[in-house]
Amino acid sequence: MSEFNGFTQQDFDVFSINGLEDRMAALRENVSPKLEAVAAELAADLTAMTGDEMFVHVAKHARRTTNPPNDTWAALAANKRGYKKLPHFQVGMWGTHVFVWFAVIYESPIKENFAETLLKNRKEVQSVVPNEFVWSLDHTKPDIIPHTEVDDEKLTEMLNRLKTVKKAELLCGITLDRNDERLQDGQRFIDLCRNTFETLLPLYRYTK
Repeated sequence: MSEFNGFTQQDFDVFSINGLEDRMAALRENVSPKLEAVAAELAADLTAMTGDEMFVHVAKHARRTTNPPNDTWAALAANKRGYKKLPHFQVGMWGTHVFVWFAVIYESPIKENFAETLLKNRKEVQSVVPNEFVWSLDHTKPDIIPHTEVDDEKLTEMLNRLKTVKKAELLCGITLDRNDERLQDGQRFIDLCRNTFETLLPLYRYTK
């Protein structure tokens, strides 16, 4: 596997390519190998941090037949066969930014219990998430909620939604604008991902 040496503006420009086949070809050639290299670099550290063996899953976008993907990612989860039903970690990108998430998405059967646990530990959740972090309620959209805007009332609302709405999701982490210089330095970005995952470990432990 190739070494990760950072992202370029051309990587982000892939999402401007018209047509499913052309964009997918560019993703497979340029972007997916980089995301896979980042995730592979982090897998051993995340395994050590969580105590669960972590496996790399690169988004394939296999179900798409007409619309090209607007984002892509590599996920790390404690199962060799898949990640969507499990709490997992993601590194990925849109045309505008890179994201580094801890995620529980709508396919996960633990959603309800996880939401209940977080509701009981709201103060701890508030305190372990740094102010510069952000939340997402839908991995298919680029919208984010800064943690500074998530007071007790907002967090309760988000968690109740996770518990009761079938399609609800919860992701927490960081986003970096495509021009952020940290993206251009491979080792610096991998270190940032590692630190982000370490910060998010308490959320992962609440899934147990």
